[in-house]
Amino acid sequence: MHAGAAADVTIRAARADDEAPLLAVDRATWSRYTSPAPAPPSGPFFNERTQPENVLVAELGGSVAGYGKIEHPTELPASEHVWHVTGLAVDPAAEGQGVGRALMEALIDEARAHGGRRITLRVFAPNERAQRLYRRLGFELEGTLRGEFKVGDDEYVDDLMMALDLTR
Repeated sequence: MHAGAAADVTIRAARADDEAPLLAVDRATWSRYTSPAPAPPSGPFFNERTQPENVLVAELGGSVAGYGKIEHPTELPASEHVWHVTGLAVDPAAEGQGVGRALMEALIDEARAHGGRRITLRVFAPNERAQRLYRRLGFELEGTLRGEFKVGDDEYVDDLMMALDLTR
């Protein structure tokens, strides 16, 4: 287990029985400014793309308060040193209590433990709170995909590519 930034935050590997609370966090945190995907359905959380072994769960006071997902960006051996954060969500009731930071620190530790030299992520430009967290952890902006996603009838948002060099 990984102790998080806040005393009550515990990070652990996901389990199959986390399905319902993780879906609840997914639904509570989804907005058109956090994900290009449609609003989360009623299930399942775990599927062909999202496996428990790629998910870390944050608990706050013994209850699921968030999750982080990480995997390699490609299946190519040439990019085995790179890990990509494919999801980060914190229950709105747990915001501001160190859950997001603890999850990101644990994802960084996971990447390092598996030989990672680099960890990347993408975040929508309007999601300034997430960007502040990533910058505080040392992530740097590496690129901007202008107008990459249509989030409303006539609204487009930039997708920011950020990365952290794990060799420093």
